[in-house]
Amino acid sequence: MLWNNNEDIRLIECGNNSRTIRHYLKDCRDERRPYVFVTNTMTVKPLRRLLVPVSMLEEETYKAEICTYIARRTGAHIILLQANDYGSHARQNVNRIITHIEKVNERIAANGESTPVTYEVAIARKDSFSLMREAAERQRDFQHDLLILTASRDYGLDDIIFGPQEQKAIQKALVPVMLVNPRDDLFSLCD
Repeated sequence: MLWNNNEDIRLIECGNNSRTIRHYLKDCRDERRPYVFVTNTMTVKPLRRLLVPVSMLEEETYKAEICTYIARRTGAHIILLQANDYGSHARQNVNRIITHIEKVNERIAANGESTPVTYEVAIARKDSFSLMREAAERQRDFQHDLLILTASRDYGLDDIIFGPQEQKAIQKALVPVMLVNPRDDLFSLCD
């Protein structure tokens, strides 16, 4: 696996208990690298397909470098799951990620490499507010082997009481979940 013996990615192996997951999420708030949750209810397989939900939030575009990096190293196919929002922000974020992937593919071609990063865009059934949960629940639809999410910036009252969205996604996911902190100053993994 990509994250075994990789200092650029933190691996968190834990149970599916909400208190344990919440503890690790809090512990990782200032993490400078992506972190992967693997619970005892998840199936770990070689990375062939990456599911990258993209909401209306600007920080979603930070996942472009991460998913492209992983796709180049593993040959995995990227599925960008665009939130089904009324406005255009989610679509614009998807277009920014595609632009990044295309630039990487141009560099690959210029260097004479033969395998470009492949991707597709799927439209979610839900809006940006329910996107994480939908992505975690749709493993059978997309057959992905890794779910890449953006961690919440700040926890609101509902997150404090019921737990953050990413906690719920981790508990529902059948495959490992990678989280990326949303602030660009907390970025260390590069392509």
